[in-house]
Amino acid sequence: MKKILSILIVVTLAQAASFAQSFEGKIIYQNTYKSKLPQVSDEQFTSMMGNTQEFFIKGGNYKSTMNGKMIEWQLYIYKDNKLYSKMSTTPNAYWNDAAFNKDEVIKAEVNKGAAEILGNTCDELVLTCKSGVQKFYYSPKFPLDAKLFENHKFGNWSEFISRAKAVPLKMIMDTPQFSIESVATEVTPQKLDDKNFELPAGIKVEKNPYN
Repeated sequence: MKKILSILIVVTLAQAASFAQSFEGKIIYQNTYKSKLPQVSDEQFTSMMGNTQEFFIKGGNYKSTMNGKMIEWQLYIYKDNKLYSKMSTTPNAYWNDAAFNKDEVIKAEVNKGAAEILGNTCDELVLTCKSGVQKFYYSPKFPLDAKLFENHKFGNWSEFISRAKAVPLKMIMDTPQFSIESVATEVTPQKLDDKNFELPAGIKVEKNPYN
């Protein structure tokens, strides 16, 4: 279960100024899970992680909230280069050093105009990794500054951003334990308060014991 939790934290990466330079706003994703473990069903993964994810991004910071029973939110703070995860099972938040990545990208391929999402023509980036295959679909209409995430190695995020230079509108992650498909159902450019990307007052943090 510890290994599954560690993978889920990475996935939810997922499952990221001016709009011309870097996207600022909210993206809502619909998540679908397919389990490859006999002891964990598709429904159990969905219950743990949730089928809806709200993703907020501003500059080099992002926050993700889920409607599942296990992970409440994740917060990446650029100045710390740490990804904080709040689980429902503990009052503390776990952090991962975003400079550290146990995974490795073996091959990267780009397929132009591979999909249309919310009326946007998207390229497909396929990363073949030690952990499995990761596919990202993105449009230049929603750009990101790759320099802000060059040290975010965790979850292969910098690998994706350095090539796409845009927020993902769809992600497909395939691992030996499960696969997940996240598809944007709503993209809303908007100005966000910096306070949205701060840890809650008084919360205790500790290093993620599962990594």
